[in-house]
Amino acid sequence: MLRCVLPALLALGVSAATSLPASAQMQRLFPANALRGQLQLTQPPELLINGQPARLSPGARIRGTDNLFKVSGALLGSTLTVNYTLEASGAVHDVWLLTAAEAARQPWPTTLEQARRWAFDPAAQAWTQR
Repeated sequence: MLRCVLPALLALGVSAATSLPASAQMQRLFPANALRGQLQLTQPPELLINGQPARLSPGARIRGTDNLFKVSGALLGSTLTVNYTLEASGAVHDVWLLTAAEAARQPWPTTLEQARRWAFDPAAQAWTQR
C-alpha cells in the first residue's frame, strides 16, 4: 500500500513546486560586471545602449523578466531597462530585462568607469559608491 501512495505524493509535490507563481521565485543574481542601461534593438545584432550604437555578440543571450531566453527579433523597437555584460571586444553578451523591483535597485553603474570605482556586494546585489 505504501508503495502506491509514495509515488503519488511525490508526483503531487513536484507538480506543486513547478507551478509556483513568478513572484515566489528566487531573486536573480547579477554578476559584478553587469551594467545598467536602456536597450533598444534596432536591427539585430545592432542595438542602442543608452543611445549609443552597440552590437550583440555572436553568442548573446537575452533573458526576460521570467529569466527565460528571448529572441532578439521579438524585442525590435522596444526601449527596455536592462542589466548587461560586455565581451572583451565590447559587444553586448548577456542581457537581463529587469522587473520593476530590479530596476528600482539603485545605485547601479551605467559605465565601466563607475563599475571600477564602486564596490559590489554580490550577496545583497547592491553597489556602493566609494
